[in-house]
Amino acid sequence: MDLNAYFAENPMGGVHDAPEEGFRSGFVALVGRPNAGKSTLMNKVVGSKVAITSKTSQTTRQRIRAVLNGEGYQLVLVDTPGLHKPKDVLGEELNAAAVKALGDVDVVAMLVDCTQPIGRGDEWVAAQVARCDARRICVLTKADVATEAQVDAQRRAAEAMGEWDAMVLLSAKTGRNVRAFVEECVFLLPEGPRWFPADMVSDQTDESMVAEFVREKVLRSFRDEVPHSVGVKVERMEYVRKKQLYRIEATVLTERDSQKAMLIGRGGQAVKRIGSQARAELETLLGAKVYLELSVKVKRNWRSDEAQLRAFGYMD
Repeated sequence: MDLNAYFAENPMGGVHDAPEEGFRSGFVALVGRPNAGKSTLMNKVVGSKVAITSKTSQTTRQRIRAVLNGEGYQLVLVDTPGLHKPKDVLGEELNAAAVKALGDVDVVAMLVDCTQPIGRGDEWVAAQVARCDARRICVLTKADVATEAQVDAQRRAAEAMGEWDAMVLLSAKTGRNVRAFVEECVFLLPEGPRWFPADMVSDQTDESMVAEFVREKVLRSFRDEVPHSVGVKVERMEYVRKKQLYRIEATVLTERDSQKAMLIGRGGQAVKRIGSQARAELETLLGAKVYLELSVKVKRNWRSDEAQLRAFGYMD
């Protein structure tokens, strides 16, 4: 498939000129089923890694805001957990957080994976979007790996799911048409104030990002039976000025002894690998050397324990 020719012939949304007068600002929620590409798109839009990514569902567990400042606008993207059929209290809270986000934004961008047939899950998400008062964009993702037939089928199916103010076909991985998506969002934003400082990229705390970066390495390193049951909490984080490094202690929480054994690995090799991979990214994030100490603990059924969910920031 010649993507350059296809995008030229099928812009699917076009690009609007920004208004000449008035500063535009507001919030755009990214919603969709798990693995639709929400976090990847957010990172691409702001040009830095603010949200972790993996092929595992429930990768995103909290609403994350990322800020893009441009000429005459401030766009605040809100990444939400993928909407799915919940199996525990954590899953229920993730769904509730995603749906709640729809009531607090100016624009809702529903992401639809071009490579996967639209099913009941997508239709359910579209129904939630239809109930909100925000402007609506349908974003067809993963165009870099979809065939022309898949893209055409998804476009027709998406049109049938609801009414959209705009529709954009893009690839967050390659960056194709991401700028068009941004300009569609800006066009739909109301005039308003600058909500965040111009130099702010994300509303996450350093501790939250450290925990997420560690969890990402777990998600990418283990099979399905481990990632869903893992949470990460930063116990201690301090900057040692004399040594110009951060000392960080974090706990990886899981639900069973067998999972703990897998996370530690023979001779502690698995947890050392996770720490090494996370440390490399954290040094870039924090701009300093990092000493990272990880421990693994078992807390049975923590995903159904409201106190634990609040401790991890997964419940209000």
